[in-house]
Amino acid sequence: MEHKDYNREREPKEFVEKLVKLNRTAKVVKGGRRFSFSALTVVGDQKGKVGFGFGKANDVTEAIRKSIDKAKRNMVYVPLKNGTIPHEIQASFKSSSVLLKPACSGTGLIAGGAVRAVLEAAGATDVLSKSLGSNSSVNVIRATFQAVKRLMSAKTVSKNRGKALKDLWG
Repeated sequence: MEHKDYNREREPKEFVEKLVKLNRTAKVVKGGRRFSFSALTVVGDQKGKVGFGFGKANDVTEAIRKSIDKAKRNMVYVPLKNGTIPHEIQASFKSSSVLLKPACSGTGLIAGGAVRAVLEAAGATDVLSKSLGSNSSVNVIRATFQAVKRLMSAKTVSKNRGKALKDLWG
């Protein structure tokens, strides 16, 4: 039993957890209003793995816990090189669209809200981004994840072009 608790204590250190949005909804019942909460979180190891989760519950802490558990279950890998992404990409989900561009070292992470949370959790340090269309947090995060999933690593790009890796990256 003690060993299991020890693992629980170690888990948050390996993952960075960011709460992107906490939403309170009210249901009117006979006795008044009943509140429930929905939480949107992003979890990453800052080495290229990142995931997002959406949890709902009658209690804030339970909603956050559920969303973090879901985020840990659907992690994706982001191919990062020197803190930036290999190439420019644009992806959309419903009416939210996200544009991600690689940036040179020292630029910093130029991204707002939901996109920033995803890229920070992934470990990116120099990326330019623009969120277009709807700015609904859930849809922006889903659009960002679609973009991240479609990113090709430097090796894949060099193989497709028939060039050596050094010719591309120098």
